[in-house]
Amino acid sequence: QVFLTESGGGSVQAGDSLTLTCKFSGYTSNRLCLSWFRQAPGKEREGVAALMSDGSLSYADSVTGRFTVSVNNATKTLSLQMDSLKPSDTGTYTCAADRWSDGLGARGSCKRADHYSGQGTQVSVSS
Repeated sequence: QVFLTESGGGSVQAGDSLTLTCKFSGYTSNRLCLSWFRQAPGKEREGVAALMSDGSLSYADSVTGRFTVSVNNATKTLSLQMDSLKPSDTGTYTCAADRWSDGLGARGSCKRADHYSGQGTQVSVSS
């Protein structure tokens, strides 16, 4: 199993920055894909950013150039640096891990494998 715990959400103004972190633990495998997805009220879940164990990255078009995903394997922490936030970025952000993944999927997501996700953290951006 993989356990994931997010932190860092909050309420900010448009144009502000926020960093989300996700501590993960457990047996992760050597083909691990980590990702962030979000869901706004009344909307479908969407992938935001994904990072494969080979270093490849993927971002949703809506966040490219504004968000940066990174991982510290020593501390098992996945981070999402979010700059120039917009009201449309509001939602619940959840980190996920796919063990034995075959790589990146659609923009900002991983190809599903042995999938685990956290409880999510709320981000609210006001105009």
